Amino acid sequence: MAAQSAAAAGSGAISPELPADPEDEAVLADSVGLALLVVLDTLTPAERLAFVLHDMFAMPFEEVAAVLGRSPEATRQLASRARRRVRGAASPDRAADLARQREVAAAFLTAARGGDLSALVALLDSDVVLTSDAPASPAGRPAELRGAEVVARGAVMSSARAGESQLALVDGTVGIAFAPGGHLQVVLTFAVSAARRITAINVIADPDRLERLQLAVLPDEPGLTPDRT
Repeated sequence: MAAQSAAAAGSGAISPELPADPEDEAVLADSVGLALLVVLDTLTPAERLAFVLHDMFAMPFEEVAAVLGRSPEATRQLASRARRRVRGAASPDRAADLARQREVAAAFLTAARGGDLSALVALLDSDVVLTSDAPASPAGRPAELRGAEVVARGAVMSSARAGESQLALVDGTVGIAFAPGGHLQVVLTFAVSAARRITAINVIADPDRLERLQLAVLPDEPGLTPDRT
C-alpha cells in the first residue's frame, strides 16, 4: 500500500503526569517510538541516513561520508541536525499525546467494528463534527455530520468497512486507514481532547489527497513494529 501526506486533525499538547503503572509505561515507551518514527519522516534522506548509520549503527563518519558522497564534516553536520530533531521528538508530552490518540482511535475502531452505538457515543464529544471531502451534493460541498448520536450512527453503518480498516500513523498523528486489498480508499483523522473525547473527524476519500498522504500502518497492540507503507 503506497501513500504520502495530508493534513490530519490533531489535538493540542498536554502535560500529563507520567504513568507509574508498568502497563502504562509500556504504552508510553511505545509512543516514544512512534514520535521518533514521525520525526525521522521529516528528515531529508541525507540527514536520515547520516543519523541512522552513525548514531544507530556506529559507522564512522568517514565511511558514512563515502556512502553519501559528501565530506566528513558535512556528514557530521547532517547527523547533528538530525540528532537535535530526534531529541526533541521523544519528549514525554509528545509521547503521551500519541498514546492518547492511539487509545481513543483504537477504541473507536473496535466499537465501529462491533457496531456498538453506545460505546461510540461515549467516545464522541457532544458537539463533534465529522467532515468528508466526498461531495454530498451536486454543488460539490463536503459532507458534514454534527453531534455524537448522528456521527455514531454513521460509524455503525460503516461497520463492515471498519472490519477491514487498521490504525495508522497519518502525517504524525494516529488515524484509521481503509485499504482493502492494499488499495487505499479512505482515511480518518481525529481531533482528540484532553478528556479523551473525539471533537472532530476528518474523512479523506479524494484520490489526489490520498496520494499525498504519508502513512505507516500500526499494529493493533502497542510494542509491535509499524508497517511502513
